[in-house]
Amino acid sequence: VQLQASGGGLVQPGGSLRLSCDASGITLDYYAIGWFRQAPGKEREGVSSISSSSGKTMYPDSVKGRFTISRGNAKNTVYLQMNYLKPEDPAVYYCATGHFAEATLDEAPYAYWGQGTQVTVSS
Repeated sequence: VQLQASGGGLVQPGGSLRLSCDASGITLDYYAIGWFRQAPGKEREGVSSISSSSGKTMYPDSVKGRFTISRGNAKNTVYLQMNYLKPEDPAVYYCATGHFAEATLDEAPYAYWGQGTQVTVSS
């Protein structure tokens, strides 16, 4: 199983980015997906998750209303749309999945992780 996160970059405060997560060796449609981020000196935190069949989503308060997770038309792609980016959002963003169906921001169940993509917010 391989996950490839992409779409990071430099954006001004208030700007937007869309991250993509492409998978091989697993059908993402069958499992929950999570996006996590880790800033230097900080613990990794979950920023979104989506369930498999129900499409239920979860977000922490820090990104609720600004970030949106969605599944692509292709079964093995998931997106994270990030709007109104703030100076506290810069981090390496990772996508992850595992053999479970329900969304969770707890990283423990996630068995497979992408390599991460850097998001920088600066004017």
